[in-house]
Amino acid sequence: MQTHTFPNVTDAAEACGARVVELLGAAIAARGRASLAISGGSSPKPMYEYFARTEFDWQRVHLFWVDERGVPPTDKQSNFRFASETWLSPAKYPEANIHRVQAELEAKEAALLYADDLTRFFGPATPQFDVMHMGIGPDAHTASLFPGEPMIQNRGGITAAVWVEKFHQFRITVLPGVIAAAKNRVVLVAGEDKIPALKAVFEGPRDPLKAPAQVIPDDGTEWFLDEAAGKGL
Repeated sequence: MQTHTFPNVTDAAEACGARVVELLGAAIAARGRASLAISGGSSPKPMYEYFARTEFDWQRVHLFWVDERGVPPTDKQSNFRFASETWLSPAKYPEANIHRVQAELEAKEAALLYADDLTRFFGPATPQFDVMHMGIGPDAHTASLFPGEPMIQNRGGITAAVWVEKFHQFRITVLPGVIAAAKNRVVLVAGEDKIPALKAVFEGPRDPLKAPAQVIPDDGTEWFLDEAAGKGL
């Protein structure tokens, strides 16, 4: 397990972004194109802003989402909207390379359509992203896999619509098998409120139903923490 700690969330997020760009560049050099999946939350904002001002050949990168809230793309809660406003629009990201979740549809239909999109791009095997950006919540959830969610135990599926009771909302998420299959994962974690979650993931007993972020494999994963989050380790 590789961890990198920085003085603040901006430094952590920009370092995470620089690593993403480095990994994508290596994938493009090897195969001519790359795939990236990003997560939501507020912590990635400096990373998205870093992407927007970085000279990079985004024409060769196909962009996906790890998870999405069950709202239209114009909604303030939309992970797509957040990325679009802070990165995709300013950078004039190629629209043909954007694979958003159609979360304005009924949740199960949206999950099925997203799985179909992933299969068209990656083929029939489990999708294998070149880079997957992730985060964790104070309850140790990751993607939209919250404590107690039965889909945490589903290793063969690609996507699912899950009901998140604490937010009274459906979400569409990739499943643990897709997370494990990614060639590289970067996890950005910021804030003192994440200390209990990090301790549960790193030091607690193995129980992904209680600490879902334990589905993130150690191998191929780098953690980017700010000092507030990392001081508990």
